[in-house]
Amino acid sequence: MTYNLIRYGVKDTSIAENRALVAKVFEALNETQPQSLRYLVLELENGEFVHFVGYDKDSSALTELDAFKAFGADHAERRSTPLARAPAKIVGNYRMLATTDEVVPA
Repeated sequence: MTYNLIRYGVKDTSIAENRALVAKVFEALNETQPQSLRYLVLELENGEFVHFVGYDKDSSALTELDAFKAFGADHAERRSTPLARAPAKIVGNYRMLATTDEVVPA
């Protein structure tokens, strides 16, 4: 599985909108339930959002969702800092992220 960590700040006036758009993405994921995808989003108290995404072959199970396209449509206008993306490797995982043989309840 390939993993990426994406981090960016959001303008104070756009935090609620960003949070709502992320929630819509998770609603769509709960409906489609792609098995080749792992996705986690954290909101930090300083207005930063951290996305951790894992996928088997490509990220299209996420990026092709209408909700994700809506999330990305005006993302640059909501951000207060540039988007930083980096490949990531899981070094340790205690019951936070599902493994291939573990089922995560919706």
